[in-house]
Amino acid sequence: MTQVESAPPGQLVVAAPDRVTAWFLRRSAALPAWAGPAAALVCIAGALGYTQITDPTTSAAGDPPSCLLKLTTGFDCPGCGGTRAAWYLMHGDLAAAARHHLLFVFAVPFLIYAYVAWAGKKVFNKQLPQLRVSPKMIAWFLAIWGVFTILRNLPWAPFTWLYV
Repeated sequence: MTQVESAPPGQLVVAAPDRVTAWFLRRSAALPAWAGPAAALVCIAGALGYTQITDPTTSAAGDPPSCLLKLTTGFDCPGCGGTRAAWYLMHGDLAAAARHHLLFVFAVPFLIYAYVAWAGKKVFNKQLPQLRVSPKMIAWFLAIWGVFTILRNLPWAPFTWLYV
């Protein structure tokens, strides 16, 4: 009889990590507190730097960065326009950013705050008020995002304004 089979009903049994997972857990425990937030910041800076260098506002359909779905089908995917919106936000043009992806522009302040709250807790042990995101809120956001995706692909006015 294995350990999982001998556990009382309803009790959570966590399996022992395999060798690779255990190695990563030991290494991550040895890292300083600022390593995670710094690594995330490096990734964000790399993405923003790549966006800055490639200038998605002037690139053709096949030039990087390109959306594979739009390139192959001609339809805007749920994220289409997000890179251009980020580029316009980096250049301070809020109206053009909202024109390319309104939901991305809406989400950016929340994402920045979530990062600052997480990094502040990890590095400085300072607790900022946490964003309380319920499953219902996530469901609503995803539903709105889905409707937005469908509407932006409709070929008649006023929805053609959403097509990027």
